[in-house]
Amino acid sequence: MEYRVLADGLGFPEGPIALPNGDVLFVEIARGTLCRWSEAGGAEVVATVGGGPNGAALGPDGAVYICNNGGFEWQEMDGILAPIATAKDYAGGRIDRVDLATGDHEVLYSEVDGHRLSGPNDIVFDRSGGFWFTDLGKSWARHRDHGGVYYALPDGSSVREVIYPLDTPNGIGLSADEKTLYVALTAPRVLLAFDVTEPGAVAPSAGFSLGRAVGDQAADHLLDSLALQIDGKVCVGTLVHGGITVFDPSNGTKTFAAIPESMATNICFGGADMKTAFITASTTGQLIETQWPVAGLKPNFSGL
Repeated sequence: MEYRVLADGLGFPEGPIALPNGDVLFVEIARGTLCRWSEAGGAEVVATVGGGPNGAALGPDGAVYICNNGGFEWQEMDGILAPIATAKDYAGGRIDRVDLATGDHEVLYSEVDGHRLSGPNDIVFDRSGGFWFTDLGKSWARHRDHGGVYYALPDGSSVREVIYPLDTPNGIGLSADEKTLYVALTAPRVLLAFDVTEPGAVAPSAGFSLGRAVGDQAADHLLDSLALQIDGKVCVGTLVHGGITVFDPSNGTKTFAAIPESMATNICFGGADMKTAFITASTTGQLIETQWPVAGLKPNFSGL
């Protein structure tokens, strides 16, 4: 694809959020920051939250809600930065809330029913004001934590486990009518769909809450975070062979748009016609912009 580099030299950017004025919020996992890019000022730090800020979304109160995976150890080689292990100072995962006006931040949730969050990864708000989020799990030398899908309220009053266990759940998104929840599994390379029965609840599938597969990728294409188009197709950031995989859940077909980067981790849409795509090219530390052929679905509470 043809694209423009908006910012480079970033510390493994993810979680882009397009703003109505053309600015873009994003996180740097390696530096523990929430940043804002603007045409006039470039990339500037809004808040330092520490740990490993990952997926992010604007909430109904105008604050930014961040999935914090707890952090990684990093390796840099020939200008490529990549996570290689769980951080030595890892103290668990959490959901952070950041006040954009002041940069103040707080931990909203760090456990569910007495179980510590391991590696919260991606987040989406529904129109009722609650949010779904994935927990990817965490890898250790001889074992790994299971992942799952959770639903929470932004005032800190309620969080519950909805789907557990899952193998490396990463990207998460809602269909336009909010009757379908999509979850991308990284290691299995599968896009799952779940029928939403009410905010924070999904219908069992064949007696289990494991959803149904509506798309998959080849063994050398891992799946990351996602965003939806207005036509119902699901755009998933793709790793190893970096790019965006566009799945059609109605028939399981897919297309792939490549970028010269091994980890195209996230995509979001903005602009007046919602056809400007912002993509995080994470290992090379870039935030890029490209024109997309189909408009993206406007996130709730984004002001777009």
